[in-house]
Amino acid sequence: MDIRKIIALAAAVGAALSTLAACSKKNKITAPVPIIEESASEPTTAATTTAPVETYPDYPVTYPEIEKKESGSLYEAENGEIKGGAKAATDMPDFSGDAYVTGFGNEGKASVVFEIDVPTNQHYDLSFNISSEKAVDCRISLGDKQLTVFSSKGDGKFTYITIYGVFLTKGKQKLEITPLNGDMCIDYLKIENNTSLSDISYDAKGELVNKNAGESAKELMSFLSENYGKKMLTGQYAYSGGNTELDLIYHTTGKYPVIRCSILDVPGDSFDECFKEIDASAEWYFNGGIPCISWYWKAPSDKKSSMRTEETDFDISKAVTEEELAELTEEEIRELYSKGNISKECYGLILDIDSMAGQLTSLKNRGVPVMWRPLPEGSGSWYWWGAQGDKPYKWLWQLIYDRFTKYFDLDNLIWVWNGQSENSVVDKRTFDIASVDLYINDEKDYGNRYYDVFAAVQKFVGTDKIIAISECGSVPDMDAAFRDNAVWSFFGVWYGKYIQDDKGEYSEEYTNKEALIRAYNSDGAITLDEYRKLRGLDEPEPDEEKKEDADE
Repeated sequence: MDIRKIIALAAAVGAALSTLAACSKKNKITAPVPIIEESASEPTTAATTTAPVETYPDYPVTYPEIEKKESGSLYEAENGEIKGGAKAATDMPDFSGDAYVTGFGNEGKASVVFEIDVPTNQHYDLSFNISSEKAVDCRISLGDKQLTVFSSKGDGKFTYITIYGVFLTKGKQKLEITPLNGDMCIDYLKIENNTSLSDISYDAKGELVNKNAGESAKELMSFLSENYGKKMLTGQYAYSGGNTELDLIYHTTGKYPVIRCSILDVPGDSFDECFKEIDASAEWYFNGGIPCISWYWKAPSDKKSSMRTEETDFDISKAVTEEELAELTEEEIRELYSKGNISKECYGLILDIDSMAGQLTSLKNRGVPVMWRPLPEGSGSWYWWGAQGDKPYKWLWQLIYDRFTKYFDLDNLIWVWNGQSENSVVDKRTFDIASVDLYINDEKDYGNRYYDVFAAVQKFVGTDKIIAISECGSVPDMDAAFRDNAVWSFFGVWYGKYIQDDKGEYSEEYTNKEALIRAYNSDGAITLDEYRKLRGLDEPEPDEEKKEDADE
C-alpha cells in the first residue's frame, strides 16, 4: 500500500481515538474574507447546551396573494420627480419621449423618482433605458427600502438594463433610481410582468455523482432531495471547533440550526490542527445534525502560505499537468516530481490533497456523511485557486474529486460546487449541489434579489442539481423565498460580526432579532429538533451542569 495512503489512514484512526492530541497546538486560525464584507474577529468558543430557553410559536409561510396578469407600462424620466440638481436634456440622440434626465454628479445625491401604478400583486421586470460614459453604480429603491444596486455598461449609448422578478404589490408606489458614483442619462422605466421565476424547478433526483457512495451519504442526499423546494434547512458557521454561534442562535430563537458549517484553513504542514474541527463535525452528526465543511486552502508555498492571492506567491497555473495523477501511489507521484515531469507546485498540491483525505477518512470511518465544499468562490481572483482563470481551477477540482473518490475511496462526501459563475462550472458528474455565497452591501436582513441569483444558477447547472446558499451575511426571509419561488436547499450564515457583537451577544447589524426568530420558527424552515424527529432520534436530556450555569 502507498505510504501516503497509510499515513492518511493512520491519521484518521488517530482522530477517531483522541481529541486530546488534536488540541496540543493552539495556533490562531485566520478566517477567509467573504466576497464583499471583511472577515470578522475570532469569537470565543463554547460547548453546545440544551438548557431550556424561551420558545416561540410556529410561523406559517405567508405572503400576499399573487394574481398573475400580463401588463406593461412605460414611465418617462422627464415626467418623474427630478431631485438633487439633475435636469432634463435633449442633446443625445435616440431617446424616448420629450427628453431624458442627466446631471446627477458623482456624489449619489441626485435621483429620479417614478410614481408607478401597479395593477396587481405579482413579480415584475423593471427595465431602465440608460446611458453613461463609464460604468456607474445605480441604487434602486422602492419607497424607503433599497431593492438592489446594478452597474451601467459605460459605452456611451442608451442601453436596456433589466432587473428581473421584483415583487410589487397593487397600488401606487414610488420607485427611485440614484446614480451613486458618476453622471448618466436616464431615459425611461418600463415595467412588465415577469415570466422567468415560474421556470424555476425542483426536480433534483437526489442521486449522488459518486456511484460508490456510502449509505449515510445516500440517506442524507435523499433527505435533501425530498425536501428541496418544500423546506429550507437552517445553517450557521461555527469557529475553531466550538459551537458558540450555534448556542447563540438557540438562546435567541429557541432553535438550533440543523447544519453546522465549518472551515478548514490550516497550511499543509499543520494539518493536525484540523482534528479539532473534524471531531466537532462528527459530534454534531452524532447529536443528530448535519456537518458541512469548507476547505479554505492555504497554498502549499514555502515562502507565503495563504488562501488570498495577494498574500501568497503560489501560482496554480504552474501546477497544471496532463499527467494522470489521481490514482497514482505516493511513490509514483514522487518519482514524477524527481524526474521533473511535474512541478514543485503540483507536488505540493498532491501532498495537501492527501493530507486532507486523511482528515475526511476519519469521518468516513466513523460513518459521518459530510457536505464537502472545496475551492470556494472559484470564479473569483481573490483566492489563488481562481486567480489564473477557469482552466486551472477546473483541473484542480477534477484532481481533488478523482483522488478522493477513486484513490482514497471517500464515499461519505456530498460534493458542493461553489464556482459562482457559468464559466467556472466544473464537470457536472463531479458535484451534487451548486451553491452561491451572497453578501450584499448596504442591505440589512434578507437581500431582495436573491431569487434572480437562484434562477441564474439553475439556468447554467440544470434542474437536476440542488441549489443552496453556502455563505450569506443575513438569514433568509422564508416568506420572501417561498413567495419568489426561490427555496434554497439550505443556507449558512457566516460567523463573527454577522451573528455576534464584541461582547459575544447577538448582533442585529445584519439580521434583526425578530427576523431571526421568525426564520428559525417558520414552517418553511427545518431546524435541528425537527430534523432529529425526522431521523427518529430522541431529544437529548439537558446537561444538569449546563442547565445550572444557564439558570445562574
